[in-house]
This record gives sequence, C-alpha cells and structure tokens, in this order.
Amino acid sequence: MLGHVNNAVYLSYFEQARMDYFNQMLGKKWDYSTHGLILVKNEITYLKAIHLDGEVEISLHLVHIGNKSFTFGYKVMVNNTLCTTGKSTLVCYDFKKKKSVPIYPDFREAMEKLDKE
Repeated sequence: MLGHVNNAVYLSYFEQARMDYFNQMLGKKWDYSTHGLILVKNEITYLKAIHLDGEVEISLHLVHIGNKSFTFGYKVMVNNTLCTTGKSTLVCYDFKKKKSVPIYPDFREAMEKLDKE
C-alpha cells in the first residue's frame, strides 16, 4: 500500500546473496545434509525505504570467522544509494549427527577470499 518493500523481504535478500555466493564458490552439488548450516542471528538496519520498482544490488562481505560459526555482512543498494545494512551469523551443522561442527575446510577457504569489512 505504501509502495515500498516489506521489511521481511530484506531477510530474503540476505539469503539469496548467501546462496548465490555458496553456489559460486562451492558448486550446486554441495551436500547440505552432512555439511549444513544453521542461521542463528540476523541484524538489519533500515536506512532508506526501497520502493517496489527499485533495482536492488546486494553485496556480501565477511565480518567474522570463528571455529564453528561465521558472520556475513550485507549492504543493500539502490541506484548507488545505501538503503540497508545487515549481518547474519551462521553455524556449521551436521544434520545427520545433529550437532554443530567446525567450519568445513572448503567453506573456510572460500570465505577467506571475501573482503572483510
């Protein structure tokens, strides 16, 4: 009704950026059942409204990498204007064993290639 993107959509933007990144770095055949991830925290700072007809560009960067978890940061831009920033913390998880695990070597290698904030 107000002509802007609903606040819940931003989390989908973050997820799409993450999945695109992982698909590019690890390929689409990665077995997430044994080498999975659990999202444990999201943070969003809304700076400017994004209108429904806005062409959104999302960048992803590494904020922190630990032993079992890591944090990605996001910048959401429209027409070179920063509209939103955010962060997501994820934990590596083996769904078959039902427990957190150290960051997979392939993940660590891929993430260490990312720019840090």
